[in-house]
Amino acid sequence: MRTYNEKISIYHGMASTIALNFSNNFFPIFAITILGATNYQVGLISSLPPLMALLMTIPAAILLNRAIAQKRLVAISVLFARLLFILIIMTVYFPNPSQAWIFLVIIALMSLPNTVANIGWQTFISGLVEESNRGSFFSDRNRLLTIVGLVSTLLIGLIMKDASSNATAYQVLFGIAFCFGMLEVFLLLKHEEPVVKKEGPMKKNKTMDWSIFRHSNYVWFLIAALFFNFAWQMAWGIFNIYHVRVVGATIFWISMFSVGSMLAQFLSFPLWKKWAERQSNTLVFVYAAIGMATTPFLTVLSTNLYYITLIQTSSGFFLAGVVLLLFNLLLEQSPEQVRTYCITTYNVLLSLVAFIAPQIGIWLLEHLGVDMAMYINSAIRFLSAALFFFVSMRYAKQKTPALPKIH
Repeated sequence: MRTYNEKISIYHGMASTIALNFSNNFFPIFAITILGATNYQVGLISSLPPLMALLMTIPAAILLNRAIAQKRLVAISVLFARLLFILIIMTVYFPNPSQAWIFLVIIALMSLPNTVANIGWQTFISGLVEESNRGSFFSDRNRLLTIVGLVSTLLIGLIMKDASSNATAYQVLFGIAFCFGMLEVFLLLKHEEPVVKKEGPMKKNKTMDWSIFRHSNYVWFLIAALFFNFAWQMAWGIFNIYHVRVVGATIFWISMFSVGSMLAQFLSFPLWKKWAERQSNTLVFVYAAIGMATTPFLTVLSTNLYYITLIQTSSGFFLAGVVLLLFNLLLEQSPEQVRTYCITTYNVLLSLVAFIAPQIGIWLLEHLGVDMAMYINSAIRFLSAALFFFVSMRYAKQKTPALPKIH
């Protein structure tokens, strides 16, 4: 049986999934077809949010460490982020040459409250779910959210099938996203957060605890995870440009790509959970990383929309492993007494990587062409899988009991 907080967290996740599916999935095609964004600006859609997150993560950590009740702070942050959907709806009314840049500024501003919300939620939910139940909970939660995302995205594709060049269609999408964002805030506030009573004078939390780098398992996870994220996010802008400019995907096909990916995720979450329980989160993550490495190479073999949908579907199978295992690994390798600092540090460095990686991807696209950029990205992704394999062997060696000495 799920606890009350676990149930509310699932409902909150459903509202959040719909809000993001009706917005983020269509930001690149909206920028290209309606706002006339250049390749460089499309790359900034992926790069600007992590840059702003990088600037905001330390202030966010200070706020969260000093907050007695994190729930309210997270909810307020989500509220501010979702209110900016209204400004995105209005971008089409600005003068044409500046529309894409105004859109990018709004996307960047949205990342400030999102950073507080994301870090706060990770810390908040880790305190509400028992460690022994964490793997099962996140597996079930991810499956349910995938169903919701799949159905909502399929509806978008069918209803908006012939509206890819219609600005009003995108305004409707973002308006629906705003409504579900408000529901998301309401459900966040419905969580029951335990009241922490502190005796004596309130102790001021440190901004940073450098002792986290003495935990070698966490450090090795950090290195491997950041390199994997660099390889993964490097191709995000390339995929967006390839799908819209080269393949000619419409709202319908962008939706079908997402539906195929989410369907594969839904079906495979139990498999990844079972494999992780039989072996280890780290070793099973290697399989997911290898699968992710094949996607860029396979994508550019054809511009057939049905083929691209098939590749995106197969990518979803491996993405399920990444989504489920990477967060579990972060919590697993973060010592409980300094977990907030570990999560914060991970997010700071991840933001830096996420800003740089898409820019390098777009640079490769502009100088070497889309095919070569994808081939290089596949190679780097394979290297990231090899690094995680090394880390998994290191963890396994630590758990292996030493053989008794023979005298």
